[in-house]
Amino acid sequence: MHESLNLLRTAYGGLSDVLSSLTVEEGWLPTGCAGWSPVDLGFHLLSDARRALVALNTPSSGPADTNAVDYWTAWQPPAPGDDEELWSTRIAASVHGGLVSIAGRYAEASAAVLVAAERVRAGELVRTQGRVLPVADLLSTLTVEAAVHHLDLVVHLDRPGPAGGPLAEVRRVLEGLLGRPLPAGWDDGTAARRGTGREPLSDADRAELGDDADAFPLFG
Repeated sequence: MHESLNLLRTAYGGLSDVLSSLTVEEGWLPTGCAGWSPVDLGFHLLSDARRALVALNTPSSGPADTNAVDYWTAWQPPAPGDDEELWSTRIAASVHGGLVSIAGRYAEASAAVLVAAERVRAGELVRTQGRVLPVADLLSTLTVEAAVHHLDLVVHLDRPGPAGGPLAEVRRVLEGLLGRPLPAGWDDGTAARRGTGREPLSDADRAELGDDADAFPLFG
């Protein structure tokens, strides 16, 4: 089993455990995604797992046009006027049976992604969202997505955050986007939050980063 699959298995397992542990009341608390509750975020994660299933079953003859790092250059924080996505996610989530149903469907879909990933080689090319990339790189993007949203999910919850391996993968991608190491004083959770704009840079951060501070958030 290649390392990218091991990381995704860890990321999906931790996230599924948290989603399935939430009470109905906790499902309506805020998250790190402005305007989304755990119900909304859970539906977004379910949609991403379903997309992963499609991608793993959509081979491409290539050539690859992105990789695990460059993939994220297309994803920036929501701009003013992007409230439509927030509302459409909430509406869609509301017809999926609530938190318990969404958590169960996410557990099923994410488990199916892992089975599908075991059946393809790491270097095979697949297509997703109009891009072509190797399977191992796709799995990295899924791990990063899961780890960052795991952080979002537990902002106001007494639940464990993502495991060290997936968070280290987030840091690796952020450093690839920046083209240099992130500050050594940031642990991987801090790197994930600040690198994606979920936590503002301090004056000390900006002084250490210099002109590179203007590149933040590196994706969102």
